[in-house]
Amino acid sequence: MKINHAVLHVLDFVSCVNVMSHEEIDLASKNAKRYVTGHAKRALSNLDNKRGEFAGDSMFAEEIRSYFRGQRDFVDLSIQVAEFIAGELGRMEKTPSTDVLVIDFEDETKAAVGDMTDEEIDAAFEGHGKRYFALFLLEAHQAFMHEVGRGESGEVLVDIERHHAILPNPSQKVQSFALVEKGTMNVLFCDKAREIAGEERWLIPDGLLQCSMKPSGKEMFDTVARIVEEVAEEYGANPAVAVSKAKAYVAESSQESEEVYPEELGREVFEDDALQKRFEEAVAEKALPERVVMGKAVAERVAKNHKIRTDTGIEITFPAEYSQSPEFIEFVSEPNGLISIELKNIGRIENK
Repeated sequence: MKINHAVLHVLDFVSCVNVMSHEEIDLASKNAKRYVTGHAKRALSNLDNKRGEFAGDSMFAEEIRSYFRGQRDFVDLSIQVAEFIAGELGRMEKTPSTDVLVIDFEDETKAAVGDMTDEEIDAAFEGHGKRYFALFLLEAHQAFMHEVGRGESGEVLVDIERHHAILPNPSQKVQSFALVEKGTMNVLFCDKAREIAGEERWLIPDGLLQCSMKPSGKEMFDTVARIVEEVAEEYGANPAVAVSKAKAYVAESSQESEEVYPEELGREVFEDDALQKRFEEAVAEKALPERVVMGKAVAERVAKNHKIRTDTGIEITFPAEYSQSPEFIEFVSEPNGLISIELKNIGRIENK
């Protein structure tokens, strides 16, 4: 990952003093660079990222386009963003102090050449990948720390004080952030509803970006998996097998594309025509699109393995793809209505 620019602005709602930085963060500092890079990487891989597209009349979209064309200064644009956020948060009844971190960075290209556009291939040969304009709302929190001074006797005194402006660690999730990709102008973001001036609002998508708000890949996957489970239970099929097959399909599809076709997934999971039809009806009832964007991160971290728990307290985790191969695991419905699970071809067992 290459960090091109980074700047930090302070919105202190305790002292009611905002500090706008007119200089960028010194990325020669390893600590600063590690902090900025950590948040950028975590934001890109966040499974809760919602997707959005700019409205046709979005003023922010025009500002970003001008910036990517080299017509806007990075620091000036970041100050404009911070001032807007300060104005909106200032209308809340109780607002935590918040730093606004703005980053321009490039992420290394990992896609297969066959899946890349001409622009992405050129970028890969030039040594850089997708470029993003990102902003983070870093809510400060309180923490206790030691303070070294001198007591009344003049001797060294180590005391305990409370610090009111501790930034979140780079390993922590940030609740509100947004990334805009230069090539497609697609938006990834996370946010929470806030009560601003007595009205509940989504500050980032509605106020700042003026973009649509589509479910995250994880939310879409959870919806599809829930439909699969409900259809299986309705028709007496094994829901554990059905959901694991759905995960296997998503994991395999993600190797070629970030999109999943629910209708095709239904055909892979259910062999019976009646179940396929009921699945398609359930998908229509939930108003799922013909193509669902889930992303490779969701497939790698959510759909790769399947975990089940029996009513006897036994838990089993297995690769989702094994559900399609009785060579490794097999579910058998017994005449008495119970289910037997057989694990096969095991060479070694380790205690965990």
